[in-house]
Amino acid sequence: MNYLYPMTRIGLISDTHGFLDEAVFRHFAHCDEVWHAGDFGPAVAEQLQSFKPLKGVYGNIDDASIRHEFPEQLVFTCEGVKVMMRHIGGSPPKYNPETRKELAIHQPLLFISGHSHILKVIYDEKISCLHMNPGAAVNRAGIKCAP
Repeated sequence: MNYLYPMTRIGLISDTHGFLDEAVFRHFAHCDEVWHAGDFGPAVAEQLQSFKPLKGVYGNIDDASIRHEFPEQLVFTCEGVKVMMRHIGGSPPKYNPETRKELAIHQPLLFISGHSHILKVIYDEKISCLHMNPGAAVNRAGIKCAP
């Protein structure tokens, strides 16, 4: 890789559940893209899309409009790194069966999931893959807000 050019800055978020704190815009101001690992809702998707380029997957609470626009799984390359993103995936070593199968097929170097609402960054040595879950981005009281 050639590190003479600036690297892509990613704002990683998940499980916003229809609520997007204004602080997100400050924290992600210098990001080039936002990646959302599901459970966002139409209003949040619109806000993020008007802010930065958005990659995302739908989550288990997302409605038909989000499921029409975003896939269940994304596999793409960023900065020469193969990335796989799913909302429900589990984490090392306890991936769910579908995720385990997809990880074997795609062999990403980075796997991103949401759903658990628990921040995790774990390197899975067995498959040479970094797993990241950004946790839940909900309001300060932890209450889900309607979209």
